[in-house]
Amino acid sequence: MGDDDSVARFYDQLAVDYHLTYADWDASMARQGEALDAMIQAGLGAGPVSVLDCSCGIGTQAIGLGRCGHRVTGSDISPVAVGRAAREAALREVRLPTVAADMRQLPFADASFDVVVCADNALPHLLTEEDVLAALAEMRRVLRGGGLLMISTRPYDEILAARPVSTPPQLARTPGGRAVTFQLWDWHDDGERYDLEFFQLLPDGDDWRVKVRRTTYWALTRRRLTGFVAETGFIEPEWAAPESSGFFQPLLSARKRQAATTGDDRDAWR
Repeated sequence: MGDDDSVARFYDQLAVDYHLTYADWDASMARQGEALDAMIQAGLGAGPVSVLDCSCGIGTQAIGLGRCGHRVTGSDISPVAVGRAAREAALREVRLPTVAADMRQLPFADASFDVVVCADNALPHLLTEEDVLAALAEMRRVLRGGGLLMISTRPYDEILAARPVSTPPQLARTPGGRAVTFQLWDWHDDGERYDLEFFQLLPDGDDWRVKVRRTTYWALTRRRLTGFVAETGFIEPEWAAPESSGFFQPLLSARKRQAATTGDDRDAWR
């Protein structure tokens, strides 16, 4: 990541209010979990399976998948976010072990999981080819042979064609009234990376309280991300649009090749 501390700080600051980006967070958990579960079943057969959500945030996808019966572990670069994910899972009686970890250095043994999920545009926080490849190599390392990788990003092919400078406001209900979330984007001269200001207007009696968090993304096109996935040794990459997957973002799936021998193929890509 361009600045590891700044990304962790962005999500540390956002963790307490992240659910307000959804009109109904629990309903979104259920929808996203069911969409990912359907793809897992299509790829691996009926579950449950072991899943690592390596960008779990406050638990939106991880809790949803846990409610579908999968054995989910959550990791995220933000200690505050994973702490909240663990608490929210416990409140919903979902088992979710969590750890604060950088996706480029996952603290898990080789071949530990059937599925690795990196959703909600987390991978594009990595701003260089070297970092993206390092993260994908780690995801591949912790997958079992034949295991499934699932990555979701914003629809960057369309976004790059339009170069938007803001997002529409999103509304959520709070005990004090409606909360408003929107983003401002400032594109870099390279035309691919952009700084994001994440605004939340929170009701405060008859007034508003404004919170602003800042981070940077790399607008990775489908072709480029597919190339990175193939370069790190994954096979059968395939994109699913929201209309077909039911997930809210374009979703790339790929597999870790089955080892040719009884040993793991962890040394096939470095």
